[in-house]
Amino acid sequence: MIIGSHVSFGEKQLLGSLEEAISYNANALMFYTGAPQNTIRKPISDKLLDDAINYAKENNFDFNNIVCHAPYIINLANKSQADKWDFSINFLINEIKRCEKLGVNKIVLHPGSSVGITQEEGLDNIIEALKIILENDTSVNILLETMAGKGNECGRTIDQIAYIINNVNSNLLKVCVDTCHINDAGYNVNEFDQYLEEFDQKIGIDKIYCIHLNDSKNILGSHKDRHENIGFGEIGFEALYKVLTNKKLENIPKILETPYLAVTDKIKKAPYKEEIAMLRKGTFDKDVFKDILNI
Repeated sequence: MIIGSHVSFGEKQLLGSLEEAISYNANALMFYTGAPQNTIRKPISDKLLDDAINYAKENNFDFNNIVCHAPYIINLANKSQADKWDFSINFLINEIKRCEKLGVNKIVLHPGSSVGITQEEGLDNIIEALKIILENDTSVNILLETMAGKGNECGRTIDQIAYIINNVNSNLLKVCVDTCHINDAGYNVNEFDQYLEEFDQKIGIDKIYCIHLNDSKNILGSHKDRHENIGFGEIGFEALYKVLTNKKLENIPKILETPYLAVTDKIKKAPYKEEIAMLRKGTFDKDVFKDILNI
């Protein structure tokens, strides 16, 4: 079972990310190389990277189970302002270079939002941008994330993801399936085998390189994108556990992006250690957060 969560990338960079993940008894992780809402990035420290590599070896943590996430400020779908579109392309290229430096071969990308234009135009802009980005020699795979369809989001259907992948035609373009997002987009996670069957016909299951394992606060097809803790949302524990243990996906990392728990008005704690333990056990526990919340 390859399972982990979103973790921080702070002063200790990837070393800190690994330490946090291992404290959750995880064997996979996902991080941003800086704040996802801005462009501030610190140089990758060679010393900290060496320490991270050694720490991973000591703990048998496979670098193939480390995933980077591109920042939200990147929008490849909207070309109406050429400078902003060029910025998104160049910023993603730089993020990919940071992944190369870190030895990380997967970066998850929100395809983009077609504000002020049609979805078809947005998809074509994404294709054009990805062709430019993938002209660069790299070993890093770009994982298009399945989206909930909130607002003008592109990538809300299997057909849209397939359209991008088929037209870019690069071996480095893969997919990250988010269970909350596909639920909110209208795909029933309780019928995940049917989803995979359609995905395989139109894209190929071998293109799935990561799963974001999240419950949803929203009903099927709501197009809202609000994550919930495992088993406490509209998808439910049983359906998510079946995704986690699906034999066709057993060799790819599953990443939790569930909400932090509000202990007080000012203090929030990560739920990941408890959720991972519950998922490893395979049984839903409605009191799983009892110790955190002191109830």
